[in-house]
Amino acid sequence: MFCIRCGRTYPPEPTCVRCECGGVLELRGAPALDPAQIRRDDFTLWRYRHTLPVPSDVPPVTLGEGMTPLVEARWGDWPIFFKCEFLNPTGSFKDRGTTVLVTALAAAGVENVVEDSSGNAGCSLAAYAARAGIRAAIYVPAHASPGKRAQIAAYGAQLVPVPGPRSQATQAVLEAAASGAIYASHVYHPFIHAGMKTAAYEIWEQLGGRLPDAVVLPVGHGSLLLGLAQGFAELGGRMPRLFGVQAAACAPLTAAWEAGAADPPPVPEGETVAEGVRIAVPVRGRAILEAVRKSGGALLAVTDAETLAAQQRLAHQGFFVEPTSALAVAALEHLRPHLEGTVVVVLTGNGLKALR
Repeated sequence: MFCIRCGRTYPPEPTCVRCECGGVLELRGAPALDPAQIRRDDFTLWRYRHTLPVPSDVPPVTLGEGMTPLVEARWGDWPIFFKCEFLNPTGSFKDRGTTVLVTALAAAGVENVVEDSSGNAGCSLAAYAARAGIRAAIYVPAHASPGKRAQIAAYGAQLVPVPGPRSQATQAVLEAAASGAIYASHVYHPFIHAGMKTAAYEIWEQLGGRLPDAVVLPVGHGSLLLGLAQGFAELGGRMPRLFGVQAAACAPLTAAWEAGAADPPPVPEGETVAEGVRIAVPVRGRAILEAVRKSGGALLAVTDAETLAAQQRLAHQGFFVEPTSALAVAALEHLRPHLEGTVVVVLTGNGLKALR
């Protein structure tokens, strides 16, 4: 692993989360997908085990994640595909990264983990930690959805509500990690991205061995977008155009995109129904902007009114997702002049999580 800020290298140990300089780490030399090595009799993301940074003799900590449906649908008269990540075991795409990370942590003998999350990542870590017999404490913003808080607690994790903006939960968990627990961060830990890239492999398989022309998805910290970019790059051919969607009340990546900047600027952490992307300081912001630009895609923001209207319209087609997921669909009307061919829209989180 290496730090993208200072270049320092580290062994690929799952207990190593951040560089000493505070920078984020990336895996170096991770195996790429070899179609001949796909385990065709495994209907989880572990069918791509040869691409994951876990020894082959280590049993996976799994709840059956991955291989989520790719459903043909229409948005008005426009044919599109929905990648139904909200049907993962804990109700969100976060399970992709968590299964890989917790498998590695369990193999390393880790007994205690902490995490900060607006909800979905915390739910996922609580579930997989329970599956592995690892104690977990999840620090959540006090304004997080009651449904997500209840889900975290149901798995037996210690739920720690933190008043104030989302950033306060991060500060609290860093203080907790300093006392000895492993910070199993869905934001910082590079093993998370190894799991996220499997979504690209699945889309490729589900489309009969071809890549889509474009993928539209919500973006906060951008782990799924970066994972998709990595996975599609491994498959070769023309990179699908990646379109990341943010909430207008908190859209640092969109601000950078519109300004032509390399890094996201400071923005207010405004209130939004799309709590999963209420991220004022995405730690991998530069990498997200580079990936979107390289793909020929774009970043944009939509209002809460557009988001809620899209959520209801989706539900009336049988897709019940949380507002954060609906961001991607709300953006389609803005993007339609720029999209053609096979378009995949990622629905990231279950609607049951947002019930109050």
